[in-house]
Amino acid sequence: MYQHKQYAVFIFFVLAWIGGFVALAWNLLGADGPLIIFAGILVLVGFLFHGLTVKVDDKKISWAFGPGVAGQSIELSEVVEAKAVQNSYRHGIGMRITHDGWVYTVSGFSAIQLTLKDGTLYRVGTNDQKGLLAALKEKNVLIVLPSKAKTETVKPSNMI
Repeated sequence: MYQHKQYAVFIFFVLAWIGGFVALAWNLLGADGPLIIFAGILVLVGFLFHGLTVKVDDKKISWAFGPGVAGQSIELSEVVEAKAVQNSYRHGIGMRITHDGWVYTVSGFSAIQLTLKDGTLYRVGTNDQKGLLAALKEKNVLIVLPSKAKTETVKPSNMI
């Protein structure tokens, strides 16, 4: 069984930055109700989204944020192919639907794209692409290698 957790470095950075302002306000204004509630929400968000755990067992691949919230589980028999991909800034972090299908990620740009029999696409963020692809290949999931980009011949310009 394969299991890997990627920690949400970017989310920790943003929460620490906001937490600094909360601490400053707490020091200057005192602890009032709304400030305490906001600080509690920051701690809760940090706990719920501190990482993304991906698991592959004999029958399924599953992933979930933090302690097991907002995840997904897919039977390996439903997966047509898997491939390593690179997300861009437009994919963001967290869980969302994009033109590339569902995206689940917490940090970085590396991901695995899963294509299901019904055409649904999932991009699962991971900082261990090779390990996850190897685990899927071991379970007889088709692994698609990235295609090499065509190199164009640059013609010299007559412009000076």
